[in-house]
Amino acid sequence: MRVLLIAAVALACASSAPAAPGLKGGITDSGAAYFHEPGEFYAPLQELGVKLIRVHLNWGGRLGVVKRRPVEPTDPDDRAYDWRLYDRIVLQADRHGIEVLFTIFGTPPWANGGAPPTRAPRNADRLREFAYAAATRYSGEYVRDDGVELPRVRYWTAWNEPNLQIGLVPQWRRVGRAWTIQSAADYARICNAVVDGIRTTMLRGSRIACGVTAARGNNNPSGRKPSVSPLAFLRAMKKAGARGFDAYAHHPYYGAPSETPATPSPGRGGVTLGNIDALVAEVTRLYGRKRIWLTEYGYQTNPPDDVFGVSWETQARYVRESFAIARRHPRIDMLLWFLLRDEPDPARWQSGLISAAGERKPSFDAFRDALATR
Repeated sequence: MRVLLIAAVALACASSAPAAPGLKGGITDSGAAYFHEPGEFYAPLQELGVKLIRVHLNWGGRLGVVKRRPVEPTDPDDRAYDWRLYDRIVLQADRHGIEVLFTIFGTPPWANGGAPPTRAPRNADRLREFAYAAATRYSGEYVRDDGVELPRVRYWTAWNEPNLQIGLVPQWRRVGRAWTIQSAADYARICNAVVDGIRTTMLRGSRIACGVTAARGNNNPSGRKPSVSPLAFLRAMKKAGARGFDAYAHHPYYGAPSETPATPSPGRGGVTLGNIDALVAEVTRLYGRKRIWLTEYGYQTNPPDDVFGVSWETQARYVRESFAIARRHPRIDMLLWFLLRDEPDPARWQSGLISAAGERKPSFDAFRDALATR
């Protein structure tokens, strides 16, 4: 199949380049997009001025599009596919003037030998075919049998936090006496499959990011929860042949409540917003001057999180600071906050702009003001 060639554009060096024009700010919140009533989810987004939301487009798993192995996997009308959940999301977002960034994630069991969704497909062509079908359905030119024309999805990422076990397993593999980063090798095939599948539709203007790395990893293959630091993962995925993407995505979360958005990661190999230039430099060395997407970021609040949370007022200040850092950076095109609303379980994420009880935190106004800043 023919693959679109993306022309490389030479850019001025970071020290002299102007600030990134039109930083895209938005929200990452798959759970609310899946399960909340549209009015409950999209009305606050409109009030905030959000123009972009990131949602997982699940290939496999409980909410997966694929219910069984398709006969014609590149055909979005194959009977094995159930797109209803994702059609509803793109249609509701479009009605509220919001674009969707889809993260293709999760392998169906028929494609990885019956393993969980976090194990890579045995044959990456199956993922490439699915990416083609998804990009075709959300091309802006697809009309359903009921006459509804589906909106276009321009922004895509491949997988989620593949340097952690929540993204890919196994993380490491022993070869003789040495350990190799298996997750990066598997991820290179995933990245290439998503890129090739979307590019082969020949639709112009789509932007695809790979990486989507978590902020830190332990680089301990024999530990209880082995993972890979983002810089080590980036180098390993390059060595394994990952290529063709437009932007590198990363999640530069803080590690302790004492860390501000400007605090560099104290751990070796970690990349927070405070030392994002370490990642930018390595991306530049390996891939040239790719754009940087920060597709998840946020600070949890206390209450209710008395371990990792900061005060509600501090969260609002950090919203302003994080957007100021991203807006000044010449390579960062996107900053997406996780979440809109705290999760109901206090043991889960509490980084929302709205509490689980529905109370707006000071960060709600701070976020709205940050998006309004140009």
